[in-house]
Amino acid sequence: MEAHEVVSREQWLQARRALLAKEKEMTRLQDALAAERRNLPWVRVEKDYVFDGPAGQVTLSDLFGGRSQLFIKHFMMGPGAQHQCVGCSLEVDHVEGLLEHLNNHDVTYAAVARAPIEEIEVVRKRMGWRFPFVSSYHSDFNYDFNVSFAPEAVASGRAIYNFAPAGEWAARLQDLSGDSVFYKDGQGRIFHTYSVYSRGGEQFLGIYRYFDVMPKGRNENGPYHSLGDWARPRNTYGQGGMVESNGRYHAPGCGCGAHG
Repeated sequence: MEAHEVVSREQWLQARRALLAKEKEMTRLQDALAAERRNLPWVRVEKDYVFDGPAGQVTLSDLFGGRSQLFIKHFMMGPGAQHQCVGCSLEVDHVEGLLEHLNNHDVTYAAVARAPIEEIEVVRKRMGWRFPFVSSYHSDFNYDFNVSFAPEAVASGRAIYNFAPAGEWAARLQDLSGDSVFYKDGQGRIFHTYSVYSRGGEQFLGIYRYFDVMPKGRNENGPYHSLGDWARPRNTYGQGGMVESNGRYHAPGCGCGAHG
């Protein structure tokens, strides 16, 4: 950092204007990509998905909350998970201050995980999250939307993640993260319109827009070269602990096998 080039204000303006031209072009490309994304064909959701919520069962239709658009965060949390995913936690933290704005714009935000609702509620209450967070423990939802992986599906090559065959690692992890979008028309029909996985979900991590203009950038120089190098559940910063390569946070002294 100390060796960075330093120039006059006039030279800086010249360089900044050259970069601005590229930024404007990128903005136009992003607008075009967003339009193409919205023009993707849709798939009608024929299966009646039922989830477990804090107050009982809810359907996929119920999750819309009276609105026509539904954004679902596929939260990486399987049954019996003892450790919180730092990436999923960071992503959903972004939406807390946006819920009222999203709702007013005909969008409902919800999270779904395969863990039982009792385990989900422990995490949701600990983090103070206000959005609907339901369990697909008794549903095929996670498997159908390719964020959970049955061992037999992995062994037969039928398991898919990020639109490509999932490797043997899927049997070990069993659950990963993603985001999906749904639309409900005036007749109550539900359509799957979009899904994104892996680094594609960075578009919902607004914190990176801040990092990307800072002198140190993302500064992800640890063993993972990703948010696993620095992100923690927001109530655990300064407490130590460690993060596995799969993104799960372990508090200090948890004593599990991941610590070797």
